[in-house]
Amino acid sequence: MLVHSRTGRRAVWAVFAVLFVPLFALPLLVILTASFATHWSGALPSGPTTAHYTAAVRGESLRALTTSLVTAVTASLVALTVGTWAALAGAALGRKGRKVLDALFMLPVAVPSVVVGLAVLVAFSQPPVLLNGTRWIVLLAHTVLVTAFAHQSVSVAIRRLDPMYEQAAASLGARPSYVLFRVRLPLLLPSLTAAAGLCFALSMGELSATMMLYPPDWVPLPVLVFTSTDRGSLFTGSALAVVLMTATLLVLLAVSRIRTRASFR
Repeated sequence: MLVHSRTGRRAVWAVFAVLFVPLFALPLLVILTASFATHWSGALPSGPTTAHYTAAVRGESLRALTTSLVTAVTASLVALTVGTWAALAGAALGRKGRKVLDALFMLPVAVPSVVVGLAVLVAFSQPPVLLNGTRWIVLLAHTVLVTAFAHQSVSVAIRRLDPMYEQAAASLGARPSYVLFRVRLPLLLPSLTAAAGLCFALSMGELSATMMLYPPDWVPLPVLVFTSTDRGSLFTGSALAVVLMTATLLVLLAVSRIRTRASFR
């Protein structure tokens, strides 16, 4: 901590608690409590039950969770590949070239995601590339939305790399491909795993663009959470939201372990 005095640290922790508890902890606690309830009793839900979770891990809910996981993993891998390639290519450009490339990749996150969804819908609703009504348009929209974060994370990591390792490998006669795959990318592995985790989390929670694009046979879990609460099934929606958070956190925990091992190496 940058605050060295005991009184200052206590004050910082007190401010953190005052801001964190009502803004973050309490809403999540209410959702968790509501997922085990059947009705509201005063200010809090009551009537404990596990029926909502029983329904949340089977049938339509299980398919929606699987859809979200497949969508997030696919979008993250494609975004990480494209973002890393662009970051590596941009590192060889001049300052102005890097600024233009960064601006192009940041454009999808500079506008509301619903605008991105509308743009994808309009662009791919007519031949020769007709994706409307298929799962591919959802995967494409998620990839477009998260690629910027992968590109930025890897770009920053590349700028912080010590060129000594690459220069040493090249001076010993290593081919450019060998330097890339055996020196540069291993050094970037912690940043790559962090970018993958960020892309996955963002894709798992994406709703605005998805609502405009999803077909009946490809319904991600956030859409199911929204439709459940919109129909008034708040307790069912809360259970689905907890399942969504749990699945996301488990994957992020696994990615974090990979990142820790990569950093140790």
